[in-house]
Amino acid sequence: MSSHPVAEFTSPSTWALVEDKFSPYAKETLTKLVDFVQNEVVPAERVFHAQIPTDPEQRWKVVLPIVTELNAKAKRLGLWNLFLSKAHYPDVGVDLTNLEYAVMAEIMGRTGHLASVATNCAAPDTGNMEVFARYGTATQKKEWLVPLMEANIRSAFSMTEKGVASSDATNIRTSIRKEGNEIVINGHKWWISGAGDPRCAVHLVMGQSDPSNPDPYKRQSIVIVPANTKGVNVIRPMQVFGYDDAPEGHCEVIYENVRVPEGNLIAGWGRGFEVIQGRLGPGRIHHCMRSIGVAQRALDIMLERVTDPSRKTFGKHLYEHGTIVANIAKSRAEIDSARLLVLSAAYQIDKFKAKGALKEIGIAKFVVPSMALQVLDRVMQSFGAEGLSQDTPLAQWWANLRTLRFADGPDEVHMQQIGQRELRRVPRLKKLSAQAKKKEQELFAKHGIKAHL
Repeated sequence: MSSHPVAEFTSPSTWALVEDKFSPYAKETLTKLVDFVQNEVVPAERVFHAQIPTDPEQRWKVVLPIVTELNAKAKRLGLWNLFLSKAHYPDVGVDLTNLEYAVMAEIMGRTGHLASVATNCAAPDTGNMEVFARYGTATQKKEWLVPLMEANIRSAFSMTEKGVASSDATNIRTSIRKEGNEIVINGHKWWISGAGDPRCAVHLVMGQSDPSNPDPYKRQSIVIVPANTKGVNVIRPMQVFGYDDAPEGHCEVIYENVRVPEGNLIAGWGRGFEVIQGRLGPGRIHHCMRSIGVAQRALDIMLERVTDPSRKTFGKHLYEHGTIVANIAKSRAEIDSARLLVLSAAYQIDKFKAKGALKEIGIAKFVVPSMALQVLDRVMQSFGAEGLSQDTPLAQWWANLRTLRFADGPDEVHMQQIGQRELRRVPRLKKLSAQAKKKEQELFAKHGIKAHL
């Protein structure tokens, strides 16, 4: 098998399966990324958390020095904006396929959020950059895409609403209306990731622009709202199991009579659903691969823990207990299975774009986060109470993973779509069964026998 360093951190057999689909440039980039994550980002994890002020106000005003340092190193190495594929964004993308990037996203996921931030490959900026790259005008790209690609600013995507069942995006009630040559926005959003960052300069806001349109999927539009626009009120950071994820955060935001030029409309009136589907497809795969990276790193940590000679219970080392060994085996199998599922989805996106890979994306979206949560749960169990504490990254990783069962659409929505898709196969299955039955009857008649059952 190949001696590429990625095999040590993922799976030698999986790497052997996809290696021939990697260009020389992708292999070289992946080699550099593996080294960067392991030797630069992993040692910086605890420094990152230590640099976040404990003061409840100051923690939202700081640009962490360690992030600035890592950004500079990643840029020098060419490990920058790797998620933007030239195949889909020829004017701004890098020469990587979604399949190639999927493997890289797993490596970045080993540090939770930090490696993605270090390489300018972190949500929500990734999805927002894709929106600007795909749908933005030349003016919009110059004003927003260019500084986002340089990490000079940050951004937020504003969709989920307080008091609204936002998993069905047709329920979104924020008002977006044209008034003269301006667009006026009024709405109450929450869980708006990135809105707390002091560098957040722009929100992409989704809302209803044509509520009476008979087609519910043409009622929504998306508008560019500079974060410093009058009427944009960041109310508070929300907490996920007690974590506020400063300095980016997930915020409650009220838009009160916000006015922006009509030129801030993205793609055109009534195209909001089209834009979010284009934005979410690749992003869901990025989340899934990073989740696999977290799960793999957690399993690695578990292996070190259970083989620590100082850890004995009931006269045995932890690794000598059958339940521990079984949990290691189950985790290994689940991680490797999920990885193949996501790589298949990434490959389908490369061949048929996101719309042609909806089944694979949907399955990965509800399978992978639950798998990673199970793995994290087993790892935490092997640590005892320490696994729930701030002394390991496990609890925060678990909390972040749990949000992915809601983010970009809850599991139930994806399961419903996949289940309905499967049910559409029934007429064809019945036809095949009828043909087989007819042939069976002919064979019984030919041989002059009857079925025993």
